[in-house]
Amino acid sequence: MNLSLLTRALPYAFLATLGLSAPVAQAQEYRVPANTPEHIKRAVESETRSEQQVARDAGRLPAEVLTLADLNEGDHVAEISTFGQYYTPMLVKAVGPAGKVEMYDMPYLAAFSDGNVGKAGQAFADANENAEYHIVHYSDISFPAGLDAVYNVLYYHDLEGVDVDTAVMNRKIFSALKPGGKYVIVDHLAEDGSGWRDSTTIHRIGKEAIVDEITAAGFSLLVDSDILANPEDDRSAMVFSPGMRGGTDRAVLIFQKPR
Repeated sequence: MNLSLLTRALPYAFLATLGLSAPVAQAQEYRVPANTPEHIKRAVESETRSEQQVARDAGRLPAEVLTLADLNEGDHVAEISTFGQYYTPMLVKAVGPAGKVEMYDMPYLAAFSDGNVGKAGQAFADANENAEYHIVHYSDISFPAGLDAVYNVLYYHDLEGVDVDTAVMNRKIFSALKPGGKYVIVDHLAEDGSGWRDSTTIHRIGKEAIVDEITAAGFSLLVDSDILANPEDDRSAMVFSPGMRGGTDRAVLIFQKPR
């Protein structure tokens, strides 16, 4: 990979991995909504989740996101960029022993901290029979066939900065999903119409860039939700600037492969 591209990608990813970024903007207690499906409630409330992960829930609304994504027990799903492992423990618990979670990290992510991030990913997979860990460049990624869903949370904006051919990756995801399968994207919003302009500087992306690229791969936009919207965020600040973490204006987009 081009060294300058890696340098631009490092601050966001590395801080997120080590938990050294700015304080979470929202520190209030998070409560799982009463109408949450039981398997998702069980996953979010699992005692296997770390205190650091749980502390982020108020700003990320995991039960609401996973419910909106229609995650089901027994699903076979893939997660793009699991190095921080925020969603991974919940996905594993929610799909249950009849389901499976394919975890994918880029080689540069897995190599962080003398390879400890990759070791942590493999250790998680070793400890969970329904998880499998993969280290692969996303332009060369290969998925199992018949996936129910693919999740890409807070990482789509980084793909250009680390030399990923998003058109190739999105076509591979489309091919791997079963008819009706979901492609779930959550990301920090940049100014409307800005496309990829801010992706390697303040780690934001214009929503239209995501929608245009993924629909070009054959998907339909099924859900465009404002559950993680924050109208007080003017979308100009770096996502890890003081007070922003957990408080950015974010898109929740769910695409579907035609049935």
